Amino acid sequence: MTTVLIADDQPLQRFGFRMLLESQDDMTVVGEAPGGAEAVRLAAELHPDVVLMDVRMPGLDGIEATRRIVATGGRTRILILTTFDLDEYAYAGLRAGASGFLVKDAQPEELLAGIRSVASGDAVVAPGLTRRLLDAYVHHLPHTATEPADALDPRLTSLTDRETEILRVLGQGWTNTEIAERLHLAESTVKTHVGRILSKTGSRDRVQAVILAYDTQLVRPS
Repeated sequence: MTTVLIADDQPLQRFGFRMLLESQDDMTVVGEAPGGAEAVRLAAELHPDVVLMDVRMPGLDGIEATRRIVATGGRTRILILTTFDLDEYAYAGLRAGASGFLVKDAQPEELLAGIRSVASGDAVVAPGLTRRLLDAYVHHLPHTATEPADALDPRLTSLTDRETEILRVLGQGWTNTEIAERLHLAESTVKTHVGRILSKTGSRDRVQAVILAYDTQLVRPS
């Protein structure tokens, strides 16, 4: 059973999410929060598998709430909800440690699949959309990240040449299937490499690995 905390300042929105989630045999809503501060408190108290996190809320916003929940090191994962698929806040949310984001007008089956993916440790942002998001908001990176690098970033030093290559194409938006086909690898081998990349770089999921690829200049904005 996947436990979910809903954080949204709109009562009708929370009601709609609750009705959808509780229609599923494998999901249950353990709490609702009308703001970020309440989301942080309830996450610490209830330890949900997933928090559906709205961005724009009064008081503590969803970005800072995400940052505080992730900083605890617990198992709770954050799925950012945004009104537009290239909302500038979505990028900040991913940087804060969210495992992905969905638009609020996504189809019900997309939301349910996203929650299940996040709960299982995967990311829910489509690779191509991840690249669009990062390209569009690369100006949020520190200024030094856009300058030529003089040395290999220490977060990459433990990667093999093949792992570095795969991290680079992850940042370019390739799926596992595309990586397997273009690099002439078995898809199971690609998954193994991705898992090792996440472990060695301390990335929570695929989205965080893509952000790392941008931060370390393995991928430059188009």
